[in-house]
Amino acid sequence: MTAAPKSYIEIAWSAIKVFANDGTVDESELNFLLGLAMRDKVVDDDEKRVLAGIFDRAEASSSLPQRVRERIQQVRAQHGIQS
Repeated sequence: MTAAPKSYIEIAWSAIKVFANDGTVDESELNFLLGLAMRDKVVDDDEKRVLAGIFDRAEASSSLPQRVRERIQQVRAQHGIQS
């Protein structure tokens, strides 16, 4: 029996695909990545670390929509995700 991949690895892998598409994250892509982290209802330290990197990269983009910036800030505050 093969163990399921750790969710933080799945989040990181999915983020590579998201950024490879157009270099940024849109709202549906962000919600997809957050959904991976929230499947077990808990955002653990590894998931926080990976999401922090994703958020930092997304926020560095000048083309990131304001709505997505606000959602990232909301998630950071809600789950204690630091830069």
